[in-house]
Amino acid sequence: MVEIEIDGKKVEVAPGSMVMDAANKLGTYIPHFCYHKKLSIAANCRMCLVEVEKAPKPLPACATPVSAGMIVKTASDRAVQAQRSVMEFLLINHPLDCPICDQAGECQLQDLAVGYGNGQSRYEEEKRVVAPKDAGPLISMEEMTRCIQCTRCVRFGQEVAGVMEFGMLGRGEHSEITTFVGKTVDSEVSGNMIDLCPVGALTSKPFRYTARAWELGRRKSVSPHDSLGSNLIVQVKGGHVMRVLPLENEDINECWISDKDRFSYEALSTDQRLTHPMIKQGGAWQQTDWQTALEYVAHGLRNIRHEHGADSIAIAATGHSTTEELYLLKKIASGVGSENIDFRLRQTDFALDGTVVPSLGMNIAEVPGLKRLLVIGSNLRKDHPLLSTRVRAAVKAGCKLTTIGSTADNLLMSTAARIVAAPSDWLAALSEVVAGVAAAKGVAAPAGFESVQASDKAKALAAALNGEGGAVWLGNAVTHHPQFAQIAAAAQWIAEQTGAKFGYTVEAANTVGGYIVGATSNKGNLFAQRAGEQKKAYVLFNAEPELDAANPQQARAALDAAEMVVVLSAFAHGADYADVMLPIAPFSETSGTFINCEGRVQSFNGTCKPLGDARPGWKVLRVLGNLLTLDGFNYETSEQIRDEALGAGTASVQSKLNNIGRTAPQAASYANAGSLQRYAEVPIYFADAIARRSEPLLRTADGQPPVAAMAPALAEHLGVRAGDDVKVTQGTGFAILPAAIDAALPANVVRVPAAHPNVSTLGDMFGEVQVEKAGESK
Repeated sequence: MVEIEIDGKKVEVAPGSMVMDAANKLGTYIPHFCYHKKLSIAANCRMCLVEVEKAPKPLPACATPVSAGMIVKTASDRAVQAQRSVMEFLLINHPLDCPICDQAGECQLQDLAVGYGNGQSRYEEEKRVVAPKDAGPLISMEEMTRCIQCTRCVRFGQEVAGVMEFGMLGRGEHSEITTFVGKTVDSEVSGNMIDLCPVGALTSKPFRYTARAWELGRRKSVSPHDSLGSNLIVQVKGGHVMRVLPLENEDINECWISDKDRFSYEALSTDQRLTHPMIKQGGAWQQTDWQTALEYVAHGLRNIRHEHGADSIAIAATGHSTTEELYLLKKIASGVGSENIDFRLRQTDFALDGTVVPSLGMNIAEVPGLKRLLVIGSNLRKDHPLLSTRVRAAVKAGCKLTTIGSTADNLLMSTAARIVAAPSDWLAALSEVVAGVAAAKGVAAPAGFESVQASDKAKALAAALNGEGGAVWLGNAVTHHPQFAQIAAAAQWIAEQTGAKFGYTVEAANTVGGYIVGATSNKGNLFAQRAGEQKKAYVLFNAEPELDAANPQQARAALDAAEMVVVLSAFAHGADYADVMLPIAPFSETSGTFINCEGRVQSFNGTCKPLGDARPGWKVLRVLGNLLTLDGFNYETSEQIRDEALGAGTASVQSKLNNIGRTAPQAASYANAGSLQRYAEVPIYFADAIARRSEPLLRTADGQPPVAAMAPALAEHLGVRAGDDVKVTQGTGFAILPAAIDAALPANVVRVPAAHPNVSTLGDMFGEVQVEKAGESK
């Protein structure tokens, strides 16, 4: 350690630290613009000049290494005069438009100008002007004249997001930050550049001119989207969410949030919100009161139980519901005698039920320290954007990343080995890796793998996994896969033999919570119409089966055949098959608990009152339980429900987590590439009800309608060019989609996303499809 003195106070820091690091450790503030603790040192704003004893001139604190015995003065006359001179320089060309600037009230330049700026400028020359630019639907670059070239946005793109979407052109006073010619900013974490900008050059396009910083109430919350559980600051005005910002938590999201977390709030005030209970009478929807609606539901469920038995009632939820809501749904199902409840609507293989309660198998904060990582069935960038930034940090530090999947998407980080195969061949690819690991470790392969020969790619992947500090993760697409249990068994064996941690990235904000409270069925797919087991009543909680189910055709057929369908949602949907629609509050309007991928329990309160007649989901379920005359539904607060559901809290949750299954690995071999296979990932902005209704997100590159992507050879065989319409047929339905050419896809795979209305007529996410040029028939 090196000891230095700052403003008369001594502090010890690690060798190689900068004066700024020492000052931060002491709690001494040094004014700065370009410095950020998560970014590399640029030292181009010079605002952090300090006096260092024996130095001939003031030095930048962010770029001056400490040395033993160094004496630093941050507020001496010499230091302050240097800082004032820099401020005067920065303000020469800065427009004096604070009254109309969106950043006013939370602007770093504005704050420091009060302390270090002059009341009047000595310069009377014309100020320079920088032309506005179009960076896409999320970031506004209308006032780039304000930019002070701190390059925080540029460095964030290169170092954290992994893609350089901003850069600096020109020299001297002609320097300006811009996007590449004709390009927009399309990173899934681009909104963090708005937070990083110390002036009003980069601002939020959706939030622009809607409110002032000092008008906003601030509430803590937790993201309802992916499984990371990012901590949020939700800003409210007039009972509406106006903006969402990150709440720093080094153990989870650091000081970042994804664009989905940041901009999905736009859906909370749209005209698609369901604000009043609705009942269908004579084929027409009528608004009603809560008492009438809930009595109607309770009476209908009792009648169906009496006439068809309790097993004819099914409750379908999603992992974006709170722990309290899922617990009460499970309690209602048990109370009426039904075992048909599940939130895993996209899952088709349930062989691991009863043994596996999935989690990441490690703490999120440990990810940057990984030395080797195998990811199966996940495009981390889109499925878990901030987990991807952690992995990118690990790769930059030397981690060997390997992947198995059906696409070779750009992960914005280097990979040591990658296997791209059709979905039906994932198990075959893993079987070869099992053989490669067995050979590399000198151990016997599992029974049945004796004849499996590892390919060169499999050997390279196995070699990359050999060593300390490894992890094997199963992605969202694996849990959707029809061979989920067998893939998990093979991956588990690989993890065990290589000494790696084994885990699941898990799909939604509260997937782990759903498992913990037992909101799972032991009968598999809720929408499967098995002989003699047809469901007569469906209760849909935050679920849109035509978008959230593994097979939309099957789900829709089941709903159409049911005698009663009850929709509980924050949004109006299902009008053509539902009988009752009950408005429940989204995460911003209710209290609740999410359990993230590492098993961390995070409770939150509502940030504003429910819109219209909407009510928190747990309150609706409590009253419904009482109307059904079920015991144990006399809760006063959501905390009572949480405590009953989780017992001792986090410790109790951690004890229930288990990634280790009892299924024995089974060998598989590559099939002959015959029929075309569908690979259906869930697009980042269509994974949940809130995100898929956010207009700004839907205008991004990732929010565009789905296309049918195929390999060049297949396109040539079909006589299709990029942009041509193709007819994709699956099961009893078809979809007309634009074609896209993707050389990274296997020859027999057609990439058609799920979870979008344009593909809600198709069948299984994985399975055989027929593709032809639209207008032609075979």
